[in-house]
Amino acid sequence: MTDKGKKAKVDEDQAPDQLDSELLEAIEKLQDLQDELEKVNEEASDKVLEVEQKYNEVRRPVYSKRNEIIQSIPNFWFTAILSHPILCELVSDEDQKVLKYLHSLDVEDFKDVKSGYSITFSFKPNPYFEDTKLVKVFRFSDNGTTSVSGTSIHWKHGMDLANGSVAEKQGNKRPLPEESFFKWFNDNPKDSSEAIQDEVADIIKEDLWPNPLKFFNHDADSDDYEDGNSDDDDDEEDDDEIENGADGFEDDEPDDDDDNES
Repeated sequence: MTDKGKKAKVDEDQAPDQLDSELLEAIEKLQDLQDELEKVNEEASDKVLEVEQKYNEVRRPVYSKRNEIIQSIPNFWFTAILSHPILCELVSDEDQKVLKYLHSLDVEDFKDVKSGYSITFSFKPNPYFEDTKLVKVFRFSDNGTTSVSGTSIHWKHGMDLANGSVAEKQGNKRPLPEESFFKWFNDNPKDSSEAIQDEVADIIKEDLWPNPLKFFNHDADSDDYEDGNSDDDDDEEDDDEIENGADGFEDDEPDDDDDNES
């Protein structure tokens, strides 16, 4: 019998109990390594938070100086928001009139970073509402739930954009009100049993706030914000080209009159 055959026979002769014990031992070793990795990952997360907390403290005075300069530039935040390819779609014509009174925007993480952050819009006195600050706050708990709260806007009489009070009449009919950006401040989920994804907050915090000058100067790359419809448009164009000929134009049919004239 060859050595290979002998080895196969030995494997076959191993008792099931021995195989089970070896398998359990391997799984236990694997679990020990996974536990070790978890400890390393937890330590890494703590270190990342420490670094983030440190640099948040470094950033704050820079943000303050930036806000001071921004307030000297007319309609800075108004222009930056309307130049953002996604936020501009959320702002109605009436919202634009209100946002011209916006003189400061601020995003601030809580001191420990991981427990939440706030977004604050500061306004000059305006004919729309009494508030000088509109704030939205996100609080994250250790068990993964999210608590969201926002300013209840004190609208002046007849100026409640969030409920369409300013929609102008056309003849005898009042048009359906446009969805207002300002509804976002009071659009807070009642059920906070799960982590909440707020797209508007994410865009403001992660995109607009870090470099608003990019949008004010219209330097944002629109390709980064395409929703994927361009591929569908290209497919439609290709179909049209196939229908109308390879060059995209309809094939010219011979003119009978020209033939007769010749």
